[in-house]
Amino acid sequence: MPQNKIVVFESKKIRRIWHDEEWYFSVVDVCGALTDSPDAGAYWRKLKQRLNNEGSQVVTFCHGLKLEASDGKKYITDCANTKGMFRIIQSIPSPKAEPFKLWLAQVGYDRIQEIENPELAQERMKELYELKGYPKDWIDKRLRGIAIRQNLTDEWKERGVDSERDFAILTAEISKATFGLTPTEYKELKGLTKKNQNLRDHMTDLELIFTMLGEKVTTEISKKEKPDTFDKNKKVAKRGGRVAGTARKETEKELGQSIVTGENFLPEQTNSGEKNN
Repeated sequence: MPQNKIVVFESKKIRRIWHDEEWYFSVVDVCGALTDSPDAGAYWRKLKQRLNNEGSQVVTFCHGLKLEASDGKKYITDCANTKGMFRIIQSIPSPKAEPFKLWLAQVGYDRIQEIENPELAQERMKELYELKGYPKDWIDKRLRGIAIRQNLTDEWKERGVDSERDFAILTAEISKATFGLTPTEYKELKGLTKKNQNLRDHMTDLELIFTMLGEKVTTEISKKEKPDTFDKNKKVAKRGGRVAGTARKETEKELGQSIVTGENFLPEQTNSGEKNN
């Protein structure tokens, strides 16, 4: 879910991360949104020092969590959950405080609703894709692909694979065996030069179908064989991708054309809106 990492309040981007079964928000980003300070980091450091000097317990609500910065790298950042953020906001004199509290409560509530009823999350995603101009049948495949991808990453976690870097390596193995291209090479083929552009949002129906096939077969092999090392997981990923790759090649023979295409599913002017997964 792309909206997992960033939400927007009055055009200000607020980074967030799902941690210990709840949202944690970047305190620096919130300070920037509420104060319009040219240096939100400095503002928070001064506020934190003042609160500590006053003996306030507010700072204890903060956790150092890794968030992605503007340079694309992840750094330890002070974050607070909704309850802690409410306490911090009370220490910031700003006319935006009350509307921000309402916004913050709604953001947290929406996620709780989605956990209790995953169909709500799917409905929101459908609406976003419809606004971008995707047809219903494509949206159905894309959402199904997201579910299959989630099952795969859950399975990898069961096998001890838990870092984004390792996920990317295994995903590249599946993609290479399925299409003959890694995701990075595939994005280059499609002319997707922006970091936030998601390859799958620009795939055709058949590209999505074979992506799903490779990941679903990989999941099923992993469940059956339970690989216990990263190298074994890589071999399983290659095998799962190879099944999809064989099916793709047979399909290409029947159709007389390549499934792998440099074309984007949507017209160029819509490529700016992106999603994760």
